[in-house]
Amino acid sequence: MTVLAIGLNHRSAPLDVLERMSFAGDRMAKALAEFSSGRNVNETVLLSTCNRTEIYAHVERFHDAYAELRNSMSLLSGVGLDDFSDHLYVHFHDAAIEHLFSVTAGLDSAVLGEHEILGQVKGAWELARTESTVGPLLNTMFEHAVRTGKRVRTDTAIGRHTASISHAAVHLVTERIGALSGRRVLLVGAGEVGAGVATALARHDDLELVVTNRTPERAEALAAELSAATLPFDQVGPSLGSFDLVISATGAPGTVIDVVDVQRAAEERAAAGCEHELLLLDLAVPRDVDPNVMTLETVGLLVLGDLQAFANRGIEQRQQELGAARRVVGEELDRYRAASSAQQVAPIVGGLHRWADAVRLDEIDRYRNRLGDLDAAQLEAIEALTKAVVKKLLHEPSTALKDAAGTSRGDRLAESVRELFDLG
Repeated sequence: MTVLAIGLNHRSAPLDVLERMSFAGDRMAKALAEFSSGRNVNETVLLSTCNRTEIYAHVERFHDAYAELRNSMSLLSGVGLDDFSDHLYVHFHDAAIEHLFSVTAGLDSAVLGEHEILGQVKGAWELARTESTVGPLLNTMFEHAVRTGKRVRTDTAIGRHTASISHAAVHLVTERIGALSGRRVLLVGAGEVGAGVATALARHDDLELVVTNRTPERAEALAAELSAATLPFDQVGPSLGSFDLVISATGAPGTVIDVVDVQRAAEERAAAGCEHELLLLDLAVPRDVDPNVMTLETVGLLVLGDLQAFANRGIEQRQQELGAARRVVGEELDRYRAASSAQQVAPIVGGLHRWADAVRLDEIDRYRNRLGDLDAAQLEAIEALTKAVVKKLLHEPSTALKDAAGTSRGDRLAESVRELFDLG
């Protein structure tokens, strides 16, 4: 049994493939159930963000589990194996654990050091616990990963000058259209990304913020928190012309803002004498805004790639902290391995020693009639001698189990000991 991480991200796959392979909303729970249904899969956590879709799994056999998870990804997304398999990366055991820790620390993000991924990892883990797809191994692994992410943010400066996705979004549109004062802004989507953008927008005085969401209760809750207005979701298209800026970040599986509605909005603004172009920022994966909007001359459309390029302008400062961040990750990996080793090996080593001591006591009892003439001191010496022999005989196998714990070799040794000595 071992840990497997399989997925694709902004570096391994084109955006159109990444979009089609993403999971959000109600699809997450269904996907977790499907990924956990494989014969060789014991535990799963699904991490799906705008930049990555990754499955972390505790599995029985590597190759069989990999095939099961890959086939489930194809089944759930409707994307053929030939269309995405070449973009998949897979990490096995130690490499899978290190990958998760690096991801949680923001070291594998499109924006180096960004902190929103920490909340996304915690959310993925929490959903897996709610859906009962995790157990002791992945729970311990994710607990240490989250601790690693927090330490990197407090013990290093890698995130000090980092524009998170939400803050970078506000800075990017400000650079494009100028001050936001007096502008009407529509936020489409009140999920994690949308809420982050709305919070960043709310720090700008004198803008009019309107929030909409497919589930109106979520939009109303966010709007109340930020003293914003709401708009019925089905009124997004007809209302576009009344806004200067539209930021869309839903988890919808398809287009939310159609090119026809955007063109009509642009014409309405031109007829009303609006001086500023209508600007749309699409932060969703899959994309919310029809890509054909790019062809409209009087409308601006920015996508996730534009945001990532903007946010990475200060990458030199953050790269100087990369070594310190990696040292923290290394230290936390060592802590995790030590804790994991103790957790996995202690019951087996304890069981082995209890089995051996039971054999020792049975043999002493079997020979007790022959030891009748021995006095108490001699019997005590036999007790000490037999205990010492057992301890010495078990020293090497116990040490080998502890040293190999947390590796595939350790898994094989542990399974062999359980089977050979019927430890259950």
